[in-house]
Amino acid sequence: MNNRKRKVADIAFQLFVEKGIQQTSIQEIIEKANISKGTFYNYFSSKNDCIAEILESLRYDATQQRAAMQIGKDPQDRKVFIEQITILIRLNEEKNLHALFEAILHSNETELKKLVLQHRVFEMEWLSNRFIEVMGEEIREFAFEGTILFYGMLQHMLFTIRITNSPYSLNHLVEVILSYIEIIMPTMMKNGSFMQNYSAIDLLRTNVDKNVVTKKELMELADRLLEQYDFNEEQQDLYDVIISELQRERIRKIVLQKLLKPFKQLFDETTIEPQVNRFTNMVWYYLKAI
Repeated sequence: MNNRKRKVADIAFQLFVEKGIQQTSIQEIIEKANISKGTFYNYFSSKNDCIAEILESLRYDATQQRAAMQIGKDPQDRKVFIEQITILIRLNEEKNLHALFEAILHSNETELKKLVLQHRVFEMEWLSNRFIEVMGEEIREFAFEGTILFYGMLQHMLFTIRITNSPYSLNHLVEVILSYIEIIMPTMMKNGSFMQNYSAIDLLRTNVDKNVVTKKELMELADRLLEQYDFNEEQQDLYDVIISELQRERIRKIVLQKLLKPFKQLFDETTIEPQVNRFTNMVWYYLKAI
C-alpha cells in the first residue's frame, strides 16, 4: 500500500474505531482525508475493501518485522519467538483492533466477519508453523491445538487485565503463556490425545474462505515461490511436474494429488515452508472445486 493510500486507510480506521463501521460513511472518510470521491474509489471499491486493506497492511507490517527479527538468528531461539508473537498483539493493542474485531463479529456483516476470521486464521497458521519450527517436527500433529490453547489463554488474560486495569508486560505475558504450552504439549504427545490436529487448520481456512481458488491465483503463487527461494534440483523437478499438470487442458486430479505431499516434504524446515504449505493447500482446494 503506497503512503497516500495508507494515510486514507489510517483515517478511515480511526473513524471506524471512534464511530463504528456502520455509522461511518464513505463521505466522512473523504472529508476527513481531504480527498475526492474519485480518489477514494481509486484506492478502495467499498468500505469493506478499505477494511480488508487495513488488515492486510497490518499482516504485512507484522510479517516484515518478524522476518527482519529472525535474520541471522537460530529459528529455534525462544526470545526471538516471543518477540515475534508480541508484534501483532502489540499492533492490535496500539490500534485498539480488538474492540473493532469484537464489534464486527457481533454484527450482521457477513463479509466483514469473514475478513476478521481470515485475519485470525492467518495468524493461527503462522503460530502453528512456528511452534513446529521451534519445538520440532514431532509436535506437528498437536501444533494447531497448542495454538488454540495459547490464544485462548492470551485472550482471557488480556480481557482480565483490561477490566481490572492491571499493569503488565506483554513480553512477560507471552513468555508465561508459552511456558504453559511447553508443559502441555509433551503431555498431549505422551497421551496421544488432542481434539484438533494440525490438519484442522486447512478445514478452518476452507470454511472461512468460501472464494473459489482460480488457476490464475495458483500460478501467481507458484511464481512467487520461485522468486523467494532457490530450488534444488529435486524441488525444481517436482515443481515443474506440478505446474505442467496444472496447465493441462484436462487436469489429472489423481496424479496431481499424489504429488502434493512429497512436494511439501521437500520444503520441510526451509524458510518458505509456510508458503509451500499454502500453495499445496490451495491446489488441493482447486482440485476439489473442478
